Amino acid sequence: MVDAKQIIKITDAELYRGRHCVFRNLSLAINAGENTAIVGPNGAGKTTLLKLLGRDLYPSKGDVSILGKSRWNVLELRKHFGVVSLDLQQNFRPHTPGRSVVLSGFFSSLNTFGHQHFTDAQISMADEISSELGIYQFRDTPFFKMSLGEQRRHLLARALVHDPSVLVLDEPTTGLDLAAQFQYFKTVSRLIEKGKTVVLVTHHLNEIPIELSRVILVKQGSVFADGPKNLILTGANLSELYQRPVKIFVNQGLFHAIPG
Repeated sequence: MVDAKQIIKITDAELYRGRHCVFRNLSLAINAGENTAIVGPNGAGKTTLLKLLGRDLYPSKGDVSILGKSRWNVLELRKHFGVVSLDLQQNFRPHTPGRSVVLSGFFSSLNTFGHQHFTDAQISMADEISSELGIYQFRDTPFFKMSLGEQRRHLLARALVHDPSVLVLDEPTTGLDLAAQFQYFKTVSRLIEKGKTVVLVTHHLNEIPIELSRVILVKQGSVFADGPKNLILTGANLSELYQRPVKIFVNQGLFHAIPG
């Protein structure tokens, strides 16, 4: 049974990658409607955390519960919990045309294949979402010929084909120009307005949309600070997190960091 109230609950998780302990006694919880940014420097464990949430990895100790369940069939999970990651973008099959990128979301695959059957309703859904995200015109364009922003929007459309209640976005504006970044902010705002819970994993403060009210800072595999955005994103906290002086300024609800 899916628990729609608590989307993520990690309890005393310990996880190793090889001999390296990435997480030890990691605990955090995020409820539905709690739009949250998870922020940390490189090496803080963000990529491993994404793999935990996507059920690519399981802890050696402790528990990771997604929507009230510790064990999931990935295809079933994707109907409720959409993940758009940099790993997925870098590993997606390069010659896959745009429409197939979106349709592949129904099977959580990296392309569409002959044994996969898509109903007229699924094709219509994929085309409708592509139109909403402004990418329908790329339906025949190979993935490798798209810009980074176009690729990112296709992977977002891929995650949306099941109309999941939760979206996890991994550094969504990395490599995007200003126009694509503005498009991203507009898209995320629209998804939140539709009632989706967004969890953003990043180390760029300017990626955090206005609508995200909670921030979790992670450092060396543990939660360093957690709470309302305006109380957590301070110069003192960020200076300690990144081990160098940082000043924070806010412009129209968006947070920016500059050297202290």
